[in-house]
Amino acid sequence: MEILQTDAFAAIVERRHSNRVFDANIEVPDEVIESALEQAVLSPNSSNMQLWEFHWIADLAMKEALAPLCLGQSAARTAQHLVVFVTRQGLWPSRAKWNAELVKASITGEPNKGQKMALDYYQRLMPLVYRNDIFGLNTLFRKTVCFFMGLRKPFMRLGGKAEQRIVVHKSCALAAQTFMLAIAAADFDTCPMEGFDAKRVKALLKLPADAEIGMIVAVGKGTAAGIYTGRNRVPLAQVIKKH
Repeated sequence: MEILQTDAFAAIVERRHSNRVFDANIEVPDEVIESALEQAVLSPNSSNMQLWEFHWIADLAMKEALAPLCLGQSAARTAQHLVVFVTRQGLWPSRAKWNAELVKASITGEPNKGQKMALDYYQRLMPLVYRNDIFGLNTLFRKTVCFFMGLRKPFMRLGGKAEQRIVVHKSCALAAQTFMLAIAAADFDTCPMEGFDAKRVKALLKLPADAEIGMIVAVGKGTAAGIYTGRNRVPLAQVIKKH
């Protein structure tokens, strides 16, 4: 049986390790960040809605302002670059329209069955999935439809803002992981951070109300002092369940 996972990819996965102290004397070229962000954009995401933004903090003054908002973590203080991964749930109307326009542009003559389904998906289903109102009527409608449809067959259980937030944060986290693997492939290091003052970070970046911070990733050339512990994992049998 052919082994599909290459030694090169395995080496990248092994190479990636959260490092919390970066070498101040080794710069990370902008081209490395640009390439990693371009690869992050190619990450899988729910329905190709791409409800994310990646805020690359390269300016020294901005980094110095952001580091204290990361609760003074050494990874933030010593990073050459910081990238803030942001969810943008409120962009769903424009992203759904953009996807629908791509489908329309591919149609020559009468749309085929697949093209009709794709148009329905973005023009009808996406509003059903993402639309909200102050009275919660859209959420009630979604839950009611899902309850009765789910009585007859397997059906995706759509809910309210909490379920929507989970969807967009999962997609954003996948992009962050792609970014970190790309940085590792370039022989640099990262540290994803969840410890930050989200309210103040949003204010610093002038983000709109719908935006949420997924994580902040520090980038630099790691040091031995930045590896606080070994890569300890619980036994595989506790987390890998074969059925």
